[in-house]
Amino acid sequence: MTQHSLKVGLIQTRVALDKSANLEKTALAIRDAAGRGATLICLQELFATQYFCQTEDAAFFDLAEPLDGPTITTISRVAKECRVSVVTPVFEKRAPGVYHNSVVMLGPTGERLGLYRKMHIPDDPLFMEKYYFTPGDLGFTTFQTPTANVGTLICWDQWYPEAARLTAMRGAEVLTYPTAIGWHPAEKEQYGAAQVSAWQTMQRSHAIANGVFVIAVNRVGHEGPADGGIEFWGHSFVADPFGVVLAQAGQEEETLVVDCDLSRQEWVRRNWPFFRDRRIDAYGDLTQRFLDPSGRR
Repeated sequence: MTQHSLKVGLIQTRVALDKSANLEKTALAIRDAAGRGATLICLQELFATQYFCQTEDAAFFDLAEPLDGPTITTISRVAKECRVSVVTPVFEKRAPGVYHNSVVMLGPTGERLGLYRKMHIPDDPLFMEKYYFTPGDLGFTTFQTPTANVGTLICWDQWYPEAARLTAMRGAEVLTYPTAIGWHPAEKEQYGAAQVSAWQTMQRSHAIANGVFVIAVNRVGHEGPADGGIEFWGHSFVADPFGVVLAQAGQEEETLVVDCDLSRQEWVRRNWPFFRDRRIDAYGDLTQRFLDPSGRR
């Protein structure tokens, strides 16, 4: 099989209170990744602002933008300048009172290749997203960029094998997961290592089960009250279709550029033919919320 090389860029940053400063920092990082050969670049979830979902405050809706707002306009301009495709998260204002946690897939001429709206919305302590985000209504899809077919999901979506499977079934060679995940500082000592391991293991499992590359991009730094808040753990990484971690960042700001051989997908799927052996006649019950142990509906 002929090697088909793709260089991906992962931009992991601390996020300040100033949105314009965050956009400028990200633009500089995109230029850096592109200068190092990346043609597909993935940003972290809600990269333009701090993670405001730690509390329920209607004033934070003012951070939302239409899809032609400053976040997408700025990154579109940089994508065109650098001739790269960019997975671009945005707090989308769809209509008065209707907001989404979204990703715009931008192409190398700055054009919009597609839109994804986060499907799974969490509601946990310090992750109060159901207050802010309407669940996505566009389903799971794959975007064709000049260098790869890219499926994008967002953070909480990464815990659901159904989402990864359906996106891979639409032809994704690469799954991207823009993310904002971290520790409650009081829990870090007891649970921190296990939480990071579970997070990475889950996404590596999507790579293996679907024979795809997985790109997970997380932010770093502490946000929120000094005696609480969230410490975002970073550790952005790329896994190949065999689940091998090709590169991983630490807990500081970092821009990774990683070479991916897309022909690896064909090799892995020939040896682990999970799509061939799926029993599509037997999975209808997956559309149920839960099942009676006896088999009765």
